[in-house]
Order: sequence, then C-alpha cells, then structure tokens
Amino acid sequence: MEEAYRLYHRDGSLWAKGQFLNGLETGYWEWFRKDGTKLRSGYFTEGVQSGEWTTYDKTGKVYKVSHMK
Repeated sequence: MEEAYRLYHRDGSLWAKGQFLNGLETGYWEWFRKDGTKLRSGYFTEGVQSGEWTTYDKTGKVYKVSHMK
C-alpha cells in the first residue's frame, strides 16, 4: 500500500515529501530549504533514485539536471 510521507525541519517547515510503498521510497519526491524554496526533486523506484533528478538554486531556478540509472 502506497502511503504519503512528509518530513519537517526542526523549525516545523516542510523538508521533504513523497511516498513509500512496502517500506521503500517510490514515485516523485521533493526536498525543500527552510525558507520553502525547492532544493531537489526526482523519482524513486523501489527505494533507488531513478530517472531525472533536478537540483534548484536558492531562488528556485533549475541549477542542474542529473539522470540516474
């Protein structure tokens, strides 16, 4: 069963959100800085990074895109 997951910084701001399936990360995930700007996003397949992963700069603009196996 897929379940939504959220992790928070100590100050209560959202740090990460995604889904778990059978105890492993799955699907699309996002990580955020304390100020709320997106830090990184990408996909997991059975707990392993897969496909396209994007890293964002401090303004939220795309900094780099990596391709995972």
